[in-house]
Order: sequence, then structure tokens, then C-alpha cells
Amino acid sequence: MPKLKTKSSAKKRFSLTATGKVRMNQANKQHGMIKRTNKQIRNQRGTTIMSKPDAKIIKKFIPYG
Repeated sequence: MPKLKTKSSAKKRFSLTATGKVRMNQANKQHGMIKRTNKQIRNQRGTTIMSKPDAKIIKKFIPYG
């Protein structure tokens, strides 16, 4: 059986945790920060865990973690 290829775009944007959840960067942090509240900016630092329906799709793109 041949090896599966990993989607390069997914490899750069997502990673898997030890329990198999998909970790991603926070959304809505790229530009326009002047109109966001300080609380929102604080809460969007770092990474977050992706929702289960979306993570199911991403896991197909990263077959070997």
C-alpha cells in the first residue's frame, strides 16, 4: 500500500495534540486590531482547539500527525 501524502497547507497551519485534537491559531487576529476590545485581543493570544466537525476534515489532510 503506498504512503498517503500530507496536504502542505494543512501541515503549516495545524498540529495535533497528544490526545489527537487539532490545534490551530486563533481566528480574527490578522488585522484590524484597533477596532477590537482589549479583552478580545487578550483572549485570542496563542492557539486554540478546533471544533470536532472541522477537525474531522483536517485529520484527513494530516494522515500521520
